[in-house]
Amino acid sequence: MQGPTPEVGQELPPLTWTPGFDVWNRFAAVNDEFVPIHMDDEAGRAAGYPAAFGMGYLQWSWAHNLLREFAGDQGRIDKVQGSFRAPSLKGVEVTAGGRVTEVTHDPTGRVVCELEIWTRAADGSPLLPGTAVVSFPAEG
Repeated sequence: MQGPTPEVGQELPPLTWTPGFDVWNRFAAVNDEFVPIHMDDEAGRAAGYPAAFGMGYLQWSWAHNLLREFAGDQGRIDKVQGSFRAPSLKGVEVTAGGRVTEVTHDPTGRVVCELEIWTRAADGSPLLPGTAVVSFPAEG
């Protein structure tokens, strides 16, 4: 592992986006997800939301970007899990963040980091809380 070993309590540098039609359209183009509730405000309102809202898998991609930044070139994302609590709404800033909760070594000597991860709306409300495991090559 290059660099210092992650420590319990270490905060991952947050990543922030402001979603809207332009972001959703690019994501939909890559994932063939042109669903009306994500593209049309009237369809979003008909589904009970204030307007169109972001894709759930876009939340996952933001969480994955956070973990990829933490893992760097040497780390490996071993496990990610979470649950949707709320959609990302148009124009409401979303922040992906995380914190190391445990650092151990597996039988091969890999450094294994357990993390609490999340995406949150600008007001701090949870969108996608979860956990992850990222491992790094053995030290030395």
